[in-house]
Amino acid sequence: MLDHWKPLLAIIVCCFGVAGMLSGRPIERAPGVLAPDEPLQTPTTAAPFSVGEFQVAPQANYDITARVLSVETYRVDGGARLSPIDFAVGWGPMSDSAVLDHFRITQGSRFFTIYPDEAAIDLATALKGAANMHLIPGSARVRDQLDSVRAGNVVRLQGYLVNVSRADGYTWNTSLTRNDTGAGACELFYVEDVAVR
Repeated sequence: MLDHWKPLLAIIVCCFGVAGMLSGRPIERAPGVLAPDEPLQTPTTAAPFSVGEFQVAPQANYDITARVLSVETYRVDGGARLSPIDFAVGWGPMSDSAVLDHFRITQGSRFFTIYPDEAAIDLATALKGAANMHLIPGSARVRDQLDSVRAGNVVRLQGYLVNVSRADGYTWNTSLTRNDTGAGACELFYVEDVAVR
């Protein structure tokens, strides 16, 4: 009797697999700037607060609308319990498919890298319009929204850039400028509100 169900079960598993692959595919966008404005960073008076065993100290209010260039999830590194997902994002020219067609973008180990081809815009200009953000979901709803995002979406994220510490001496600090690169240049972003298109 069980043998009769095996082909049907195999088909169902295959369908779920295909659906999963399609849901993670990048969203194609026509040429044109999708997120013209630079992120808005303003001073904050928000008090420190706790997230699990972490102490979170807001450093600035942060409001960004950007195109998602890549998404990477983390489960086992030191910050994964706090920040389970990174978005590489672009604004200005780095939200334009005509520009992005000349870059290959990768993420891993909490970094993102862009590889230009010979027709790409100046690398310094590209890096000023792109960032890798370590995202701390402010609620279960926000976590679900962030988990649904894929490359090609345009997102608006609002919350705080934060520094984080733990009783055992662990620290993780945010960048507060868009002009830095390399280690320490990423935004550590406590996200309170998400809009996706």
